[in-house]
Amino acid sequence: MFNDLWATFSQQFPDNFASLLTVSTVETVYMSVLSTLIAALLGLPLGFLTFLTNKGAILENKKLNAFLNVIINIGRSIPYIILLLALIPITSWLLPGGSIGSNAAIVSLSAAATPFFARLTSNALFEIPTGLTETAKAMGATNWQIIRKFYLPESLPTLINAITLTFVTLIGYTAMAGTQGGGGLGSLAINYGVYRNMPSVTWAATIVIVIIVILSQKLGDTLAKRVDHR
Repeated sequence: MFNDLWATFSQQFPDNFASLLTVSTVETVYMSVLSTLIAALLGLPLGFLTFLTNKGAILENKKLNAFLNVIINIGRSIPYIILLLALIPITSWLLPGGSIGSNAAIVSLSAAATPFFARLTSNALFEIPTGLTETAKAMGATNWQIIRKFYLPESLPTLINAITLTFVTLIGYTAMAGTQGGGGLGSLAINYGVYRNMPSVTWAATIVIVIIVILSQKLGDTLAKRVDHR
């Protein structure tokens, strides 16, 4: 029975399925990794600044803090599929190849992930014990030293978890980007699983995505535990 089921399942694969699956997997990982990196580079200082300008913080600034929170909240509130479509003109202007392909998808993926990661960064910093700032000041540390030698090391395990969560979330977003020609496993599932009526391809793409998520989460948890000396 199993052999008959497998035979039926495998017959739905195109002849070059192994090559298609490999290329699509590489595209998905490429989009997710690069978008996560961009989101971290932009979102980390944004999240830090949001925390540092909060009431009672070392750079307290109510107006700036309110502005940053509004920007982050608006960015997090926009559904990705809407953001993807809204950024098509900007993507076409930024990239010579237009709004189709993996590189084009990175623009919208980064835009969606940056406020998300900024909020995670801000929340991670709020978990730091309140007495740490007073201790650092008593030791004569400057604001920059407090950030670099106290806040950053203390929040590093949580920040690694935030990077992992962002990466996993973006893997799901790449599947949506695939519906608009973004490439990757999402595009493979749509083009073959839906348009060519090959549901086995959709299942195979889904299984690969699940495996990537599980491995990424395991790696992130391991790294977070290694740097956690609390």
